[in-house]
Amino acid sequence: MSTMRILIVEDEKTLANLIKKGFEEEKFAVDVAYNGEDGLFFAKNNTYDAIVLDIMLPIIDGISLLKELREENISTPVIILTAKDSVKDKVLGLDSGSDDYLTKPFSFEELLSRVKALIRRKFAASSPIIKICDLVIDTAEKTVKRGNKRIDLSAKEYALLEYLALNKNKVISRTAIIEHLYDEDFDLYSNVIDVFINRIRNKIDKNFDKKLIHTFRGIGYSLKE
Repeated sequence: MSTMRILIVEDEKTLANLIKKGFEEEKFAVDVAYNGEDGLFFAKNNTYDAIVLDIMLPIIDGISLLKELREENISTPVIILTAKDSVKDKVLGLDSGSDDYLTKPFSFEELLSRVKALIRRKFAASSPIIKICDLVIDTAEKTVKRGNKRIDLSAKEYALLEYLALNKNKVISRTAIIEHLYDEDFDLYSNVIDVFINRIRNKIDKNFDKKLIHTFRGIGYSLKE
């Protein structure tokens, strides 16, 4: 699974930027905050699929940040990163509302795997395979088939289709799509989403009787069975 939007809250800039680069190479949209105050602001004002959170942060520590998010009913999955590895520290993190815990030093591959697992859990998708009628999306291999035909998509086309598939039968607004696929610097008024929808529709619907992508004017788009 990829193509989601995550927030990294880590005051060690070198580490934060390495994590950011790793996730961007996996086609995630990534925002970074280098202190707890900025992290809290980002988390409250943007929609994320997961948050990677250090505990030892300047201004507001990670545990306080996490508690405030949960008190405000922000349920974004959170994985804590910390140099503290005692059972007591792990229990504190989990009791404060984190969904997972990773001790420094760690491998990026393990962090990536755990974040993907949290996102699958969020969407109640235990399997990497998503089926919608005869459309089959393998989120592990990033491949798409309809019937027996392989569908070739660009990275962003795939990202958009996967996000709609994870939310199948729901109407997703353009703004929600942009917020999940791009970082905070993206222009919300761009028509790029409409362009990608048209390209995807031409590839997965054009030569099939049953249409799967539906437009709800003024509201958004849906991938429906």
